[in-house]
Amino acid sequence: MSSSVSGKPAAKPRTKPADERRDDLLRAAERLFLAKGVAATTIDDVTRAAGIAKGTFYLHFASKADVLDALRDGFVRTVSGRIAGAVGHRSADDWTGRLQAWSDAFVEAYLDLLALHDLVFVEAPPASRAGLSKNPLIDDLARLLAAGDEAGAWRAVSPAFTAAFLFGALHGLVASGWVAAQERSAALAAIRAQILNAVGATGEDRRLPR
Repeated sequence: MSSSVSGKPAAKPRTKPADERRDDLLRAAERLFLAKGVAATTIDDVTRAAGIAKGTFYLHFASKADVLDALRDGFVRTVSGRIAGAVGHRSADDWTGRLQAWSDAFVEAYLDLLALHDLVFVEAPPASRAGLSKNPLIDDLARLLAAGDEAGAWRAVSPAFTAAFLFGALHGLVASGWVAAQERSAALAAIRAQILNAVGATGEDRRLPR
């Protein structure tokens, strides 16, 4: 019923908060980048898909490169959140369990987000190599290793070095396709065992699946 008949003013269309509009742009860009590639996707494509005026895009991003930076940040936050949730379910003194939970969550998150990872780190890599030296995932693992070392659960003379070493190994196993080629639970168990072995913690059967 119109406002002239009912006597009530028509409701104004809801204006989305700025953070929701930004998220809409990111989700639209992610879908298009994955479907068409970054080079073939224009800013006009992104704003049309998001249902947002082109001028609004520039309130949030200066370019497609800025969008890619935001997608990279989102990828890292998502992986970090999944790791934090998994580790948080282990008791504070279950050091091997917390390290194994970290490993499992890292690998499974990467596998689940592999298409996005390859898009923003392989197809359109960052302009600088800062992520190799300033990586919050490596920093988080280093803190866990340092705490476990202090508690006597394992030996990590240099937690930062060990974290970077293990991160590289885990990342390489996912990127190489080795994990995807294995039965998932067996692959995760083998990785957990190798990580415990690397830090000198006691654990389970350390044989790798063939």
